[in-house]
Amino acid sequence: MSLTYEDRRTTILAQLEMEGKVQVHHLAQLLSVSTETIRRDLDRLEKEGRLRKVYGGAVKMRMEHVEPPFLKRTQMMKREKSAMGKLAASLVQDGETIMLDNGTTTLEILPYLFDHANLTIITHSVPILNMAMEMFKGKIIFIGGEMNVEYRAATGSLAEQLLDHFKVNKAFITAGGISLTDGITDFHLAEAIISRKMMQRAEEAILIADHSKFGMSTFARVSKLEEISMLITDPGCPKEWIDTIEALGIEVLVSE
Repeated sequence: MSLTYEDRRTTILAQLEMEGKVQVHHLAQLLSVSTETIRRDLDRLEKEGRLRKVYGGAVKMRMEHVEPPFLKRTQMMKREKSAMGKLAASLVQDGETIMLDNGTTTLEILPYLFDHANLTIITHSVPILNMAMEMFKGKIIFIGGEMNVEYRAATGSLAEQLLDHFKVNKAFITAGGISLTDGITDFHLAEAIISRKMMQRAEEAILIADHSKFGMSTFARVSKLEEISMLITDPGCPKEWIDTIEALGIEVLVSE
């Protein structure tokens, strides 16, 4: 019995959600239909606003082609980020040194670390630095360099060189997008390079990302998914993604 359009549509969108993009020939083989049928399906889905056709296939529609300003992002998914921040902070042990990259989610880790006097935090993020200077009781190391007003962080070759001086217990990394094909990505190349360097200088690289980041690809690659030690996400993360990431040997923790 041949599949209906609705059946094919469900499969195509599921593939798109996981991969971020689909190919005509692969879908034709998967669904046992002609490439012409798949192209017609992609035409319909594009008209529905569910994808954007490209040569040989289609890619997931992106709601935002540029990252929202930092202050706006601090108010987006505030409850989810706070819960993930609390869970991330619970992993930090007394006496450790950790790195926090420049994300609004890593910013939410800090309030749960204020009382850790025997803890060192290394960051290039000005918002994290400002919050830490107000309340944090441990040691703060700021990675300086070329200050980027838009990112509210230090980036560039000097910041990268300074990171080479440290070896830490944990690095908490954020992302602009997460996909099986493109891995962990960021909107900005300079930020992606710093996050990648932090991962390299840590015993454990922990990705902290809310459910909206999955199936998305942004401009600059941070790393392959397999290069992280753990993922922290929120309950909105699809089970298919959790199962897929755990199958890669990566531990997944879901916040309350």
